[in-house]
Amino acid sequence: MHFLPKAARRVIAATWIIAALCLATAVGRAEDFRLESAGARYGFSSDDRSDDFKQADAFLNWNLPWRWDLGSDWDLQSRLDLSAGWLGGNGEDGAIATVGPSLVLARGGWPLSLEGGLSPTLLSRFVFGPRNFGNNLQFTSHVGLNLDLGPHLRLGYRYQHMSNAGLSSPNPGLNLHFFALSYRF
Repeated sequence: MHFLPKAARRVIAATWIIAALCLATAVGRAEDFRLESAGARYGFSSDDRSDDFKQADAFLNWNLPWRWDLGSDWDLQSRLDLSAGWLGGNGEDGAIATVGPSLVLARGGWPLSLEGGLSPTLLSRFVFGPRNFGNNLQFTSHVGLNLDLGPHLRLGYRYQHMSNAGLSSPNPGLNLHFFALSYRF
């Protein structure tokens, strides 16, 4: 990771330390830490500024031990999300990987849930033709809606924004619409 600036390496190290602490805490309460879902998703550019980028990835979601009862059958579940896949645009291809927390708002008995999160993101390349994302370290935020179809199948939509958060210049960002299919455990 010597290709990244010192500040970026510190952010990545801090993220992994936080993830390790979350996992260590969860292992101590194994009944609360469990694989929630696994699936695949496909995304495409949401605007002209994002050129013609596309992304496909596989993902895993773990429920973390922190859950808040908001009353009236509403709850907020913390989750750890991990994904790895392909990012392509302007005739160039690269790998992309994310890991980070998210929150899911759901109401008991309803098949719909709302989720949002923020994940540090690593790109195998940051220049795609004329599009330069500034460096290999990016941050991806998302908000989405899920529809549970029975006890195991889920359809999802999310709007996602990726940028380097001003760690380097340029910082054009990338906005994508995603559709997902996942299996709930």
